[in-house]
Amino acid sequence: MNKALAQARSYGITIELADLGEWGFDELRSEYDPAGPTIRVNARVLETLSLQELGEYLTFAIGHELYHHREHLGEVQRDPNRAAREAAANAYARALVAES
Repeated sequence: MNKALAQARSYGITIELADLGEWGFDELRSEYDPAGPTIRVNARVLETLSLQELGEYLTFAIGHELYHHREHLGEVQRDPNRAAREAAANAYARALVAES
């Protein structure tokens, strides 16, 4: 998790825990707000995790939104296809988890 937090800090991104609402069978892990910039991690999901799961989950959630921040900055090209963007954000997050 330290690498994801360090990257967020280097970009000046604030990390917040927030209740992001009920999503039924889908799980909203986190959201990115470029106005902050802020990454909000869904506190509802965190409440369901064991201590062992928390670090990996936070790294993944923050990493996913870091990718979107990099899109916003133009560091990576923003694919016009939403599914492709989400897949790329997930791949970026998985790489951060593997490095942790």
